[in-house]
Amino acid sequence: MTVQVITPLVIGQLEVDPLISSRQALVEGASTTGELIANYAKALCVRFNLQDTNGNLIAPWYSLVGKEKKGVKAERAEFVQAMIARGFVKPDGKPSATVDTYWQRVKEASGYVPKGRVSGGTDVDSKTVTELKTMINRIFKAEEEGQDPLASQFKGQLMEVFEALGGDVDTLG
Repeated sequence: MTVQVITPLVIGQLEVDPLISSRQALVEGASTTGELIANYAKALCVRFNLQDTNGNLIAPWYSLVGKEKKGVKAERAEFVQAMIARGFVKPDGKPSATVDTYWQRVKEASGYVPKGRVSGGTDVDSKTVTELKTMINRIFKAEEEGQDPLASQFKGQLMEVFEALGGDVDTLG
């Protein structure tokens, strides 16, 4: 085994040790990650949160669905591509789990509170949640395609029932 010794560089009268400078860069980056996530979350809130004319929050960006979610979907795609460009990619070319982890942290920094996920049970309520999700997503898809189905009038009620049975509305759309 060959051992490589990294010696400090001397630039002018300043001694630069690559080990020390790389450690400092890592520590500085690690300590600002939360701040960077918070800043991105704030920008997403400013751009995509739905507010009334008085500036009161109607719906946060992470809860938008259907047509209202279009800008958020586009921003997520840009985020994913930027992360892939930085090397957060699996060997098959798909985004690594790190990408989803960071997006989740941004959502949480925006106010999203994760809920327990519904497991794929076989009881009546679990099956109902799964079927409601399918129906609600079908309505969203129709709306995105420019259709105006009668079912859209009941979408909010369906979503309330879905959530009351333990479904996560953030997974819809």
